[in-house]
Amino acid sequence: MSTWANLNFQDSASPLMEQLMFFHDHSMLILTMITVMVMYMMFMLFFNTQINRFLLHGQMIELIWTVLPTFILVFIAFPSLRLLYLLDEISDPLITLKAIGHQWYWSYEYSDFLNIEFDSYMIPTNELELNSFRLLDVDNRVVIPTNHQIRILVSAADVIHSWAVPALGVKVDATPGRLNQTNFFTNRPGLFFGQCSEICGANHSFMPIVIESVPSNYFIKWISKLS
Repeated sequence: MSTWANLNFQDSASPLMEQLMFFHDHSMLILTMITVMVMYMMFMLFFNTQINRFLLHGQMIELIWTVLPTFILVFIAFPSLRLLYLLDEISDPLITLKAIGHQWYWSYEYSDFLNIEFDSYMIPTNELELNSFRLLDVDNRVVIPTNHQIRILVSAADVIHSWAVPALGVKVDATPGRLNQTNFFTNRPGLFFGQCSEICGANHSFMPIVIESVPSNYFIKWISKLS
């Protein structure tokens, strides 16, 4: 993979992540136009030898450079507020998943079913199979159905962690004694990898997250085996 590809977002797997990527492009376009305009004006001023020794004030230009940034901020603020509302809105979820952060692994509970809970540890390098991903794969993946709304409750048992899956546009702090929640929706099957995004100790980077999105009939078979 090229260096330029590493600077981009991961391929989106949820509608919210698509909206985040659109907002990023929208903001970057505005910032690029501002940067180009300011650099052009600085360049022209450096090489402009004409002066006006009678110029004492310019109320019109001061009004323009006060009002124009206000309009620019409005064009950024409205899409941002809309996106924040969408990220915080919990619509009718099909499944509620609970994730608890430990040093240094995750434990999961399927709250809608009886006695379905497990720990998820990173697979050590010497135990990896040929089709596994080093430092990213786990022994127990979180299996969820595709095209369904999932609510996740996040907490921690010891220190502050952060449950994050970039492809789904999800990042939630796991704080001891506090229950945070968010939701996500996968619009395609696949494996989606994440990691703890909070510096929670020496092995902070070794508590990965793996979401396996499968069709509903496969999820029913999987959950039936655990029940």
